[in-house]
Order: sequence, then C-alpha cells, then structure tokens
Amino acid sequence: MRRIINSTFITIDGVIQHPENWPYEDVEDGSEEMQIELLRSCDAVLMGRHTYDGFAPAWSARSGDEYSDRINAMRKYVVSSSLSEPDWQNTTVISGDPVPEISKLKEQPGKDIVQYGFGQLSFTLMEHGLLDELRLWVYPLFVGRGGRAAPKICYTANARRRSSD
Repeated sequence: MRRIINSTFITIDGVIQHPENWPYEDVEDGSEEMQIELLRSCDAVLMGRHTYDGFAPAWSARSGDEYSDRINAMRKYVVSSSLSEPDWQNTTVISGDPVPEISKLKEQPGKDIVQYGFGQLSFTLMEHGLLDELRLWVYPLFVGRGGRAAPKICYTANARRRSSD
C-alpha cells in the first residue's frame, strides 16, 4: 500500500502560511536534497485548494531543475469543492468526500504520495488514519501572525494518544 507523506514548513511559533515570505539564508544543510529525494520516492502530489492556488502558478512557470521538472510531471490531486478547471498539467480534482477517494489512491499500485500544505485536508487525513508520515521543516524564527498549525496538531496527537490507551 502506498503511503501519504506530508511535508510542511513551519516556524517555531507554529505559522505555516506564506513561507515564501519568510527570511531565508542560503545554507548548505542538505534540506534541498532531502526534498528532491522525497519527490523521487513519490509519483503523486496531494493538496488542498489553498496549497494548489500557491503551487500551481509558481511551479508550472518553472523548469530546468530536477525539482520543478519532477513536480510538474507528477500526477496531482486537489481536494476542492470549488475548483473545476485546474490549470496545472496532470491535475485531478477530488470534489466529493475525500476520505474514500484518497483511500482508493493509497490502495493503487505505485510509489508514495506527497502532501504539501497543512490545513483541513491534513486534519481529515489524520482523523481517518490516512496520513502515514508528517515531516515538519521547522524554521528558527517567529513570524507572529498567520495561519497556525501547531496547536491543532498537538491537540490531535493528544486526542489520538488518549483514545488508544
């Protein structure tokens, strides 16, 4: 069975929104190679509508490097009740209940599925046991405002721990 691996950038204060606006210092820490290796181990991308809206124009406009070429060529699945005509090549919209559709995707033959972004879709995947791995890329800074994930992640993890005791 295929696994779903979420890869999300997050700050110390739990902000996940607009990482493209965070200060970035070009450091040789191996993270770029780890991101490319993750893409190599997957043959599909799963995302919610907000992530799609950020990714589609950014990545479809790029080419000539391994990451851009790989993500553009991969099969993409977007969970959305409002998107009907996706612009990004190889994109399928999941407009109904995502749980049975994503369960079917996991059962299909192939490589793992990478999920980018962390919002309602991620919480739904966690709630139904469909998210297999969570990779948080922690940026050592405080943004102070924006969409946050950490409190709900902690709550979900604690709720699961209590329910399995």
